[in-house]
Amino acid sequence: MDKYRKKKFAWIAMDAAIALVLILLDQWTKRMVVAKLKGNAAYVLIKDVFEFDYVENRGSAFGMFQNQKVFLLLVGVLFLGLMIYLVVKTPARKRFLPIHLIASCIVAGGAGNMIDRFVLGYVVDFFSFVLIHYPVFNVADVYIVVATITMAIFLIFIYKEEELSFLWKKKKAEEN
Repeated sequence: MDKYRKKKFAWIAMDAAIALVLILLDQWTKRMVVAKLKGNAAYVLIKDVFEFDYVENRGSAFGMFQNQKVFLLLVGVLFLGLMIYLVVKTPARKRFLPIHLIASCIVAGGAGNMIDRFVLGYVVDFFSFVLIHYPVFNVADVYIVVATITMAIFLIFIYKEEELSFLWKKKKAEEN
């Protein structure tokens, strides 16, 4: 294996390790919520502002696509495939470390929610901002939202279009 491929493999292994740790954290928080809150009243952290409240979300973001498990799993698999493609195509260079880290977070969030959906038939949500009546969400959702916003910022303000040509043009590995 040449030097570039070894480096690329190491970066992808790093991405996978980060995603795995984040998935485990997400799943651990959900199991704690199930053990402590399922069947119980919400745990109030800040009265009339923020609480932990066990919710079984059978839809997607904001409760859309309720009880569409197969559709949501299919969309999730396609989206995860896209993120994994991004990780694999992104050069193993310090300049692109943010893309690797951000994509790992998005993969972890998507996988964390897909695990729930596949195993339980719903996603366990528990963060509740009651002050603004915001939809209840979970750790995986935080990964996805924060990472997606961060990715947009990087793609719009940090990287130049030609730097991202690796996504649509075939180049020799050494050039990346």
